[in-house]
Amino acid sequence: MKTQQVTLTASAPAAVALKARRFVGFAGNVCPQGGPALGVADVDTDAGFMAPVNVSGVILVEAGAAVEAGGKVQSDADGRAVPLAMTQLADKNSVPFAVPAMADNGVAWDAATQAGDLIRILR
Repeated sequence: MKTQQVTLTASAPAAVALKARRFVGFAGNVCPQGGPALGVADVDTDAGFMAPVNVSGVILVEAGAAVEAGGKVQSDADGRAVPLAMTQLADKNSVPFAVPAMADNGVAWDAATQAGDLIRILR
């Protein structure tokens, strides 16, 4: 069984119904695909109520796809953790390098083999 060790939980007003173990955006909505997350909802919360949002520590989150342990994650459109999208660029000498295309919302401690798996992230 996986556990979490949360170092900071914030109370955030839920603008919509929030599902436990999914990323929450700064406006109290489900975090949009690739958007920055305030944290992860700790419990299911109805719209209009205060949601406990785990902001930092070792946090359980639902995966939206296969995720590699040690890989950075972003939010999908449903607030689940998916691998961070990267964009390939080149410097002035045409040396290629990759940069995040979306908001980095943590590092996966565990691997997920499929959508719906619970994994721990560090953030």
